[in-house]
Amino acid sequence: MILPKVGRLPAHILSLLVLVALWQAASIATASRLLPGPAAVAARLMDEILRGGLLFDLAVTLGRVCASFVIAMAIGTALGIAMGRLRLLDRLLDGWLVLFLNVPALVTIILAYVWFGLTEAAAISAVAVNKIPNVVVTLREGARALDRDYLEMAEAYRLGPAKTLRHIVLPQLYPFLLAAARSGLALIWKIVLVVELLGRSNGMGFQLQVLFQLFDVTGILSYTAAFIIVVQVIEFAVLQPLEIRASRWRR
Repeated sequence: MILPKVGRLPAHILSLLVLVALWQAASIATASRLLPGPAAVAARLMDEILRGGLLFDLAVTLGRVCASFVIAMAIGTALGIAMGRLRLLDRLLDGWLVLFLNVPALVTIILAYVWFGLTEAAAISAVAVNKIPNVVVTLREGARALDRDYLEMAEAYRLGPAKTLRHIVLPQLYPFLLAAARSGLALIWKIVLVVELLGRSNGMGFQLQVLFQLFDVTGILSYTAAFIIVVQVIEFAVLQPLEIRASRWRR
């Protein structure tokens, strides 16, 4: 029997519906206020949206995520490409890279707050510092994997640094950039929530801390649902179209 082909988005939605069904079954089976059903969480989510508090905190968190993401990707990409192409620089910085890869995010956040105070700059910097090493590792491997034949062709035709970067280097690095971006967003979201929980007075992480203190499981799940919805929108509206466009040159 040949199964019909299912598109990526419908299959994704179907899997989420199965998860919601399992959630509903578990809620009915436990019959506990500690595991409210999807309907109760959806109603609370709509209530929080209409009151405006959730949207404000979500916007604040998104701002911190975007700022940290841009800083981490810019610095990490530049360092990764440089280390991948310059052997001496790679040897000099490899020890530092291993060190920062293994420093726990919680330690970085605490030190940033202790050294620079409970400020917005300290929060964003702590998140970016935790992500930069991962970007460096990914882009370094991408720079090492560049096809030398294409680079030699660009040199033979005297394309120049700008055109070589645009037409030769970046198309080969797009898959590595997207891999770093996708893993980076997942990591930065989580670290931003910890940063907000420890030292900010707004944002999703701060509100989750308040809801935890109130033992409000429905509220916690409603904020989590809002977070998941945003992540899914980013995945299908931004990352996947970029992934398709990035791989088009290989066809």
